[in-house]
Amino acid sequence: MIRRAGPDDLASLLALYRHLHPDEAPPPAEAASAAWTALLASPLMHPVVAEAGGALVAGCVLSLIPNLTRGARPFGVIENVVTHPAHRRQGLGRAVLRHALDIAWAAGSYKVMLATGSRREETLHFYEAAGFARGGKTYFEARRA
Repeated sequence: MIRRAGPDDLASLLALYRHLHPDEAPPPAEAASAAWTALLASPLMHPVVAEAGGALVAGCVLSLIPNLTRGARPFGVIENVVTHPAHRRQGLGRAVLRHALDIAWAAGSYKVMLATGSRREETLHFYEAAGFARGGKTYFEARRA
């Protein structure tokens, strides 16, 4: 089942994110709860999850950004794409991305961006198969140390 994540999904989603960043410590409970409450309250944020056997097994987060160009149509940014290793190659990651894209297109978005730090061809092919193209714009990031 592909659906929007809800208030009761925080613990399961944090457990799933351990597969996204295995070397990163989970956030403090209070900070995670505050971020989750803010994320769910925002009409611009869309956490999408796949549930199988009562467990969250894949997910991503779509942010819709209001925009003053492109006819004032928003654009989307997808982050935190993850599928539990035991559930990979079953179409669940692609399904959550497709659901996020459907939300973005229904909101009138003119594009959706997704960045990955992976250089693995398998991962890049996965994103291409989900409808994303390489070689368009060049994206940069700045991180605070």
